[in-house]
Amino acid sequence: MIDTKALREKVLDLAIRGKLVPQDPTDEPASVLLERIREQKKQMVKEGKLKAKDIKDESIIFVGDDNLHYEKFADGTVECIEDKIPFELPKGWEWVNLGTVCDVYGRIGFRGYTKGDFVSKGEGAISLSPSNIVNNSMDYEKCSYITWQKYEESPEIMIYNGDILLVKTGSSYGKSAIVYDLPEKATINPQFVVLKNSRIITSYLCYFLQSSYCISMYEKFVGGTAIPTFSQANLKAMYVAIPPIKEQSRIVNAVKIAEEQIVLIDDNSNELQTDTNLLKTKILDLAIRGKLVPQGPNDEPASLLLERIRTEKEELIKAGKIKRDKKESVIFKGEDNSYYEKIGNGEVKCIDENIPFEIPESWCWCRLGTPFAHNTGKALNSADTAGTPMTYITTSNLYWDHFELNSLKEMPFTESEIEKCTVTKGDLLVCEGGDIGRSAIWMFDEDIRIQNHIHRLRPYTSLSNRFYYYVMFMWKQMGFIGGQGIGLQGFSSKALHNLLVPLPPEEEQIKIAAFVDNLFKTITNIEKSLS
Repeated sequence: MIDTKALREKVLDLAIRGKLVPQDPTDEPASVLLERIREQKKQMVKEGKLKAKDIKDESIIFVGDDNLHYEKFADGTVECIEDKIPFELPKGWEWVNLGTVCDVYGRIGFRGYTKGDFVSKGEGAISLSPSNIVNNSMDYEKCSYITWQKYEESPEIMIYNGDILLVKTGSSYGKSAIVYDLPEKATINPQFVVLKNSRIITSYLCYFLQSSYCISMYEKFVGGTAIPTFSQANLKAMYVAIPPIKEQSRIVNAVKIAEEQIVLIDDNSNELQTDTNLLKTKILDLAIRGKLVPQGPNDEPASLLLERIRTEKEELIKAGKIKRDKKESVIFKGEDNSYYEKIGNGEVKCIDENIPFEIPESWCWCRLGTPFAHNTGKALNSADTAGTPMTYITTSNLYWDHFELNSLKEMPFTESEIEKCTVTKGDLLVCEGGDIGRSAIWMFDEDIRIQNHIHRLRPYTSLSNRFYYYVMFMWKQMGFIGGQGIGLQGFSSKALHNLLVPLPPEEEQIKIAAFVDNLFKTITNIEKSLS
C-alpha cells in the first residue's frame, strides 16, 4: 500500500528546501522582496491601513560576517539563532518571521460563542470549524451558523476568498487550507486563526504551513498543554523560508502537478509505476508545448537558430562532407494562420492538419532531419571479414535513457565504417527496430559502434540532445513513432528524417531539459523513499 500522505510530505519537504525546482540566478532575490514588504507595511501604517502595533515587534533575520544567522529584534537587541535555523537555504532565499509576510488574526477570548449565538442556515453567517477542512481543502457541506450580530462583532476575522485558515486548538491542530469558493459570508470559530493579506504567493505560504517542518513546530507549540493549542505570538514568530517570487511560482506549479498525480496514486495505490509514468508524461507534455518554463524575452528566437543550422549545413556541402537535400523544407505560418511547408523545389503545401499543437511564438516547427545529421550503423554479415574487430551495440543494448552493456559482441569495421558507425559522448541514439523510437544519449567517455538498427543523431550546430530525447519519448507516447494503427515494423531513416518536431530557442531547450531532469529526479527519489 502506498503511503500517499508521506508522498505529499516528501514533495512539500523538497519544495520548501529549494530542491523541487531549479534555482534561476536571474531571479530577484528574496531579500529585495522582503525589503519591499517592510516598506509597504510602513506606508500602510502612515495611511492608516495598518496599525503600528501590528509591526512594532517585527524582527529581521540576517547572516553575519561569520556566516551565522542572527535575529535583530525591534528593541535593537541581536541574538545568534544559528541553532534555531532548521535547514540551509539556497542562494537567493531568506528566513523571515511568519508575521512579516502576512497578518494573523484569531477570535478574541471574550468573544467566544454562547449557545444563543447559533442559528439555523439562512439566519446568519457561516462559522467555519476544523471539520470544514478536508484533505487540505475547504468543504462547506456541513456548516454551523451564528447570528449576524455575532458575525459583525469581529470584522478582523471575517473570512474572504484567498485567506488561509489554520487550526490552532484541538486534536486537528496544524490543519490548514486556502479559502476558495466561499458560498456565503463567513467567520471562524475559536479553534482557528486566519492568515490574511499574504505578501508572498498565498499557495506557496499554505504549502509551507502544511510541510513537515511546520507540523514539527506546531507540536513544539502545543507541548505541555492539557488541551492542544498554540498562541498567535508563537505562530507569528515562526521562521518561514522565502524563495524569490518567481521561484515561489515555479514551486507552486510543480507541487500542483505532483498533487494531481498523487490523487491518482491514492486511487490506484498498487500502480505506483504506472502513475509516476503518467506524471512524467504530463510533465513532458507541458515541456514540449512550451508551458513548463517561461520563455526568456532575451532568448534568441528559433528562426535565427534555423539560419545558423542552414549556414552550417551549407559549409558542409561546400566541403563535400554531406550532400544537398533537395527536399529540405521550411515550415511557416501563413497569413491565414495556417501552417505551410515550402519544399526545396519551391512546392508549398498546407500541413495544418499535421501540426499536433500550438507552440510559443519564439519556437518553430521543423523536420528532424533539418537540425540533425543521422545515419544507421553496420549490418551484421558473417561473410564480411574486412576491417578491425570492434565492439558494437544493438537495440538489445539500448533502453529508454540507459544502456545495458554487460555482453557486448564484436564484428569487423573498416576505416570508413568506423567513421560512419562510431558513437561519441553526447550522441542521441534511436531504435530503428524492436521497440521503435526507443532512445538514449551515449554519455560514456569511450566511443562505441552501432549496428544497423540504431540511428545515430548529431546536431549540425549546438542543440540540447536531452530536449530531443524527451521529444522522442513523448512522440512515442503520443503514437507519432511506431506507426500507431499502421503496423509498421521499423522506423526508417526517411521516416526519422521527416519526423515533425518543435524547435525552441537553444537556451530554452537547455532550461526545459534541466527542469524536466530535476522533476524526474525528484519523482525517483520519492519512489525510493517510499519503497
